[in-house]
Amino acid sequence: MIYAIILRDLRLAWRGGAWLPILFMLLVAMLYPFAVGPDAALLTKTGGAVVWIAALLAALLPVDQLLAPDHEAGFLDQYAVRGVAEEQIALAKWVAHWLSFGPLAMIAAIPAAALLGLDQAGLIRLELCLALGTPGLAALGLIVAGLTLGLKRAGALAGLLMLPLAIPLLIFGAGSLALDGTSAVKLLAAMSLFLVAITPFAVAASLRASRE
Repeated sequence: MIYAIILRDLRLAWRGGAWLPILFMLLVAMLYPFAVGPDAALLTKTGGAVVWIAALLAALLPVDQLLAPDHEAGFLDQYAVRGVAEEQIALAKWVAHWLSFGPLAMIAAIPAAALLGLDQAGLIRLELCLALGTPGLAALGLIVAGLTLGLKRAGALAGLLMLPLAIPLLIFGAGSLALDGTSAVKLLAAMSLFLVAITPFAVAASLRASRE
Protein backbone atom coordinates (compact mmCIF):
# COMPACT_ATOMS: atom_id res chain seq x y z
CA MET A 1 0.00 0.00 0.00
CA ILE A 2 2.88 2.37 0.77
CA TYR A 3 4.30 1.96 -2.73
CA ALA A 4 0.85 2.50 -4.23
CA ILE A 5 0.46 5.77 -2.32
CA ILE A 6 3.92 6.93 -3.40
CA LEU A 7 3.27 6.17 -7.07
CA ARG A 8 -0.16 7.80 -6.96
CA ASP A 9 1.17 10.97 -5.35
CA LEU A 10 4.04 11.16 -7.83
CA ARG A 11 1.61 10.90 -10.75
CA LEU A 12 -0.58 13.61 -9.27
CA ALA A 13 2.46 15.81 -8.63
CA TRP A 14 3.63 15.57 -12.22
CA ARG A 15 0.15 16.20 -13.57
CA GLY A 16 -0.21 19.16 -11.22
CA GLY A 17 3.00 20.78 -12.42
CA ALA A 18 5.86 19.42 -10.32
CA TRP A 19 8.21 21.21 -12.70
CA LEU A 20 6.91 24.64 -11.61
CA PRO A 21 9.01 24.83 -8.42
CA ILE A 22 12.10 23.90 -10.42
CA LEU A 23 11.30 26.55 -13.02
CA PHE A 24 10.93 28.97 -10.13
CA MET A 25 14.44 28.09 -8.93
CA LEU A 26 15.89 28.80 -12.37
CA LEU A 27 14.04 32.10 -12.64
CA VAL A 28 15.43 33.20 -9.28
CA ALA A 29 18.93 32.28 -10.41
CA MET A 30 18.44 34.25 -13.65
CA LEU A 31 17.00 37.37 -12.00
CA TYR A 32 19.37 37.60 -9.03
CA PRO A 33 22.42 38.71 -11.09
CA PHE A 34 20.34 41.55 -12.54
CA ALA A 35 19.45 42.71 -9.03
CA VAL A 36 22.99 42.46 -7.64
CA GLY A 37 24.90 43.63 -10.67
CA PRO A 38 27.90 42.24 -12.57
CA ASP A 39 30.03 41.77 -9.45
CA ALA A 40 31.37 38.24 -9.97
CA ALA A 41 32.90 38.00 -6.50
CA LEU A 42 29.62 38.96 -4.83
CA LEU A 43 27.65 36.54 -6.98
CA THR A 44 30.03 33.71 -6.12
CA LYS A 45 29.84 34.53 -2.41
CA THR A 46 26.06 34.77 -2.20
CA GLY A 47 24.91 32.55 -5.09
CA GLY A 48 24.71 29.35 -3.07
CA ALA A 49 22.52 31.00 -0.44
CA VAL A 50 20.18 32.23 -3.17
CA VAL A 51 19.82 28.68 -4.49
CA TRP A 52 18.96 27.53 -0.97
CA ILE A 53 16.27 30.18 -0.60
CA ALA A 54 14.85 29.16 -3.97
CA ALA A 55 14.86 25.49 -2.89
CA LEU A 56 13.00 26.43 0.29
CA LEU A 57 10.32 28.28 -1.66
CA ALA A 58 10.13 25.40 -4.16
CA ALA A 59 9.39 23.03 -1.28
CA LEU A 60 6.76 25.44 0.04
CA LEU A 61 4.77 25.84 -3.18
CA PRO A 62 2.97 22.44 -3.17
CA VAL A 63 2.40 22.26 0.62
CA ASP A 64 -1.34 22.90 0.40
CA GLN A 65 -1.69 19.97 -2.04
CA LEU A 66 0.11 17.34 0.06
CA LEU A 67 -2.74 16.29 2.36
CA ALA A 68 -5.73 18.59 1.86
CA PRO A 69 -7.05 17.09 -1.44
CA ASP A 70 -6.93 13.54 -0.05
CA HIS A 71 -8.56 14.71 3.17
CA GLU A 72 -11.40 16.43 1.32
CA ALA A 73 -11.92 13.50 -1.06
CA GLY A 74 -11.98 10.96 1.78
CA PHE A 75 -8.90 9.01 0.70
CA LEU A 76 -7.29 9.34 4.13
CA ASP A 77 -10.38 7.79 5.73
CA GLN A 78 -10.31 4.96 3.19
CA TYR A 79 -6.69 4.23 4.05
CA ALA A 80 -7.65 4.05 7.73
CA VAL A 81 -10.57 1.70 6.99
CA ARG A 82 -8.21 -0.60 5.11
CA GLY A 83 -5.94 -0.76 8.13
CA VAL A 84 -3.12 1.41 6.83
CA ALA A 85 -1.45 3.11 9.78
CA GLU A 86 -1.26 6.90 9.75
CA GLU A 87 2.52 6.66 10.19
CA GLN A 88 2.76 4.62 6.98
CA ILE A 89 0.65 7.17 5.12
CA ALA A 90 2.86 9.99 6.39
CA LEU A 91 6.02 8.14 5.39
CA ALA A 92 4.67 7.50 1.89
CA LYS A 93 3.60 11.13 1.55
CA TRP A 94 7.08 12.32 2.59
CA VAL A 95 8.84 10.03 0.11
CA ALA A 96 6.57 11.17 -2.72
CA HIS A 97 6.98 14.84 -1.81
CA TRP A 98 10.76 14.61 -1.73
CA LEU A 99 10.95 12.65 -4.97
CA SER A 100 8.74 15.24 -6.69
CA PHE A 101 11.11 18.15 -6.02
CA GLY A 102 14.37 17.06 -4.32
CA PRO A 103 16.20 15.35 -7.21
CA LEU A 104 14.91 17.96 -9.66
CA ALA A 105 16.16 20.72 -7.39
CA MET A 106 19.62 19.16 -7.45
CA ILE A 107 19.50 19.00 -11.25
CA ALA A 108 18.26 22.59 -11.49
CA ALA A 109 21.13 23.67 -9.23
CA ILE A 110 23.62 22.88 -12.01
CA PRO A 111 22.50 25.60 -14.48
CA ALA A 112 21.68 27.86 -11.51
CA ALA A 113 25.25 27.55 -10.27
CA ALA A 114 26.55 28.50 -13.71
CA LEU A 115 24.29 31.57 -13.78
CA LEU A 116 25.47 32.61 -10.32
CA GLY A 117 29.16 32.11 -11.04
CA LEU A 118 29.84 29.15 -8.72
CA ASP A 119 32.94 27.13 -9.51
CA GLN A 120 33.14 23.35 -9.60
CA ALA A 121 34.04 23.02 -5.92
CA GLY A 122 31.15 25.31 -4.97
CA LEU A 123 28.76 23.28 -7.11
CA ILE A 124 29.86 20.04 -5.46
CA ARG A 125 29.32 21.52 -2.00
CA LEU A 126 25.94 22.88 -3.09
CA GLU A 127 24.80 19.50 -4.43
CA LEU A 128 25.93 17.78 -1.24
CA CYS A 129 24.06 20.27 0.90
CA LEU A 130 20.90 19.94 -1.19
CA ALA A 131 21.11 16.15 -0.94
CA LEU A 132 21.31 16.47 2.85
CA GLY A 133 18.85 19.33 3.28
CA THR A 134 16.00 18.73 0.83
CA PRO A 135 14.71 15.66 2.75
CA GLY A 136 14.40 17.94 5.77
CA LEU A 137 12.58 20.57 3.72
CA ALA A 138 10.18 17.92 2.43
CA ALA A 139 9.61 16.68 5.99
CA LEU A 140 8.99 20.18 7.28
CA GLY A 141 6.54 20.88 4.45
CA LEU A 142 4.57 17.73 5.27
CA ILE A 143 4.50 18.55 8.99
CA VAL A 144 3.15 22.03 8.23
CA ALA A 145 0.58 20.52 5.84
CA GLY A 146 -0.58 18.28 8.68
CA LEU A 147 -0.79 21.15 11.16
CA THR A 148 -2.96 23.20 8.79
CA LEU A 149 -5.10 20.29 7.59
CA GLY A 150 -8.76 21.20 7.50
CA LEU A 151 -8.22 24.92 8.07
CA LYS A 152 -9.52 27.59 5.72
CA ARG A 153 -6.91 29.40 3.61
CA ALA A 154 -4.38 26.80 4.69
CA GLY A 155 -1.97 27.73 1.89
CA ALA A 156 -1.21 31.19 3.24
CA LEU A 157 -1.04 29.91 6.81
CA ALA A 158 1.31 27.12 5.77
CA GLY A 159 3.72 29.68 4.35
CA LEU A 160 3.64 31.73 7.53
CA LEU A 161 4.40 28.61 9.57
CA MET A 162 7.00 27.00 7.36
CA LEU A 163 9.24 29.96 6.60
CA PRO A 164 10.23 30.68 10.23
CA LEU A 165 10.61 26.97 11.01
CA ALA A 166 12.90 26.52 8.02
CA ILE A 167 15.36 29.19 9.18
CA PRO A 168 17.76 26.69 10.87
CA LEU A 169 17.92 24.60 7.70
CA LEU A 170 18.50 27.73 5.65
CA ILE A 171 21.27 28.97 7.95
CA PHE A 172 23.07 25.63 8.06
CA GLY A 173 22.57 25.08 4.33
CA ALA A 174 24.02 28.46 3.40
CA GLY A 175 26.80 28.18 5.97
CA SER A 176 27.85 24.76 4.74
CA LEU A 177 28.80 26.26 1.37
CA ALA A 178 31.79 28.05 2.89
CA LEU A 179 35.23 26.49 2.62
CA ASP A 180 35.30 25.96 6.39
CA GLY A 181 31.66 24.89 6.58
CA THR A 182 32.21 21.31 7.80
CA SER A 183 30.43 21.99 11.09
CA ALA A 184 27.49 23.53 9.24
CA VAL A 185 27.24 20.44 7.03
CA LYS A 186 27.03 18.22 10.11
CA LEU A 187 24.40 20.45 11.69
CA LEU A 188 22.43 20.50 8.44
CA ALA A 189 22.50 16.70 8.25
CA ALA A 190 21.48 16.40 11.91
CA MET A 191 18.61 18.88 11.55
CA SER A 192 17.36 17.20 8.39
CA LEU A 193 17.57 13.74 9.98
CA PHE A 194 15.66 14.96 13.04
CA LEU A 195 12.85 16.37 10.89
CA VAL A 196 12.62 13.19 8.82
CA ALA A 197 12.55 11.06 11.99
CA ILE A 198 9.67 12.94 13.62
CA THR A 199 7.60 13.43 10.45
CA PRO A 200 5.68 10.10 10.48
CA PHE A 201 4.63 10.58 14.10
CA ALA A 202 3.83 14.30 13.88
CA VAL A 203 1.81 13.94 10.69
CA ALA A 204 0.06 10.82 12.00
CA ALA A 205 -1.07 12.76 15.05
CA SER A 206 -2.41 15.50 12.77
CA LEU A 207 -4.31 12.98 10.66
CA ARG A 208 -5.93 11.46 13.73
CA ALA A 209 -6.86 14.89 15.05
CA SER A 210 -8.46 15.84 11.72
CA ARG A 211 -10.88 12.92 12.01
CA GLU A 212 -12.06 13.83 15.50
